[in-house]
Amino acid sequence: MQDVKPAHDEMYCSSCGSVIKSAAEICVHCGVRVAQPGTQSTGFTYSEKSRVLAGILGIVLGAIGVHRFYLGNIGIGILQIIVTMITFGIGSLWGFIEGIIIISGGKWRDGEGLPLKPHGMQ
Repeated sequence: MQDVKPAHDEMYCSSCGSVIKSAAEICVHCGVRVAQPGTQSTGFTYSEKSRVLAGILGIVLGAIGVHRFYLGNIGIGILQIIVTMITFGIGSLWGFIEGIIIISGGKWRDGEGLPLKPHGMQ
């Protein structure tokens, strides 16, 4: 996936974070209504959690769900610990793969449902 920055007539989707036309009413990537007809989009609040840190935590400590705890998904973090213990470590691949997905720009949300900022977005 390539880092894409919006042009002057584009914006980030308020739901999935994909780059879409500013005049769009519905995101072509996720189908969510991003602006009411005849109104200007007011933007969207992204999570304050770091995508890079969450990804690195997933890659390095994903076996014990540290990236999930960081993002506020406590229940899934506990489940990752249990799966890793029951499978004698094989379940640690779950967290490792999630870390790669997060850091590579996958659509990811924190525990409050806010999407992580896309790469290159300040």
